[in-house]
Amino acid sequence: MTGARRLTITWAVATAQVIAAAVAATVAASVAAAQSPKPIGLITGGTVLLEAKSVTRDAGIITAALRVQFHKPTKVPGGNWYSSRTLLMLDCRKQVVAVKENWYYSNAKGTKVAQHKEVGIPGYATPLPGSMPKVALDHLCQAK
Repeated sequence: MTGARRLTITWAVATAQVIAAAVAATVAASVAAAQSPKPIGLITGGTVLLEAKSVTRDAGIITAALRVQFHKPTKVPGGNWYSSRTLLMLDCRKQVVAVKENWYYSNAKGTKVAQHKEVGIPGYATPLPGSMPKVALDHLCQAK
């Protein structure tokens, strides 16, 4: 193989690698943007965000994952909580909600779980005004 031929093949491989990396970065960025939580309201001390991909509807019950990004870290024994994630069930007709699971995160990125609780038998209740479940109920149960 001549030097010119070897150089052409090397250049073609390098170009293909650069193009593949650019395509992968673009796809990863668009996937991340599509999955990022959407702000739906404010509560005292935080912003309520909906994970749109988590929303399911079955027999009049909406299940959804919501996050609360705390404006300031919440001090708890053993450290700080920066955000929470809650899996809720909502009954729009009765205007009640039930919590299935809660996560609290001890880092600003919301990746380090400090506490996780799973409710054995979720019970429906009327949400308190100004609470994250009330924001979720108002947002998800709007007349379309």
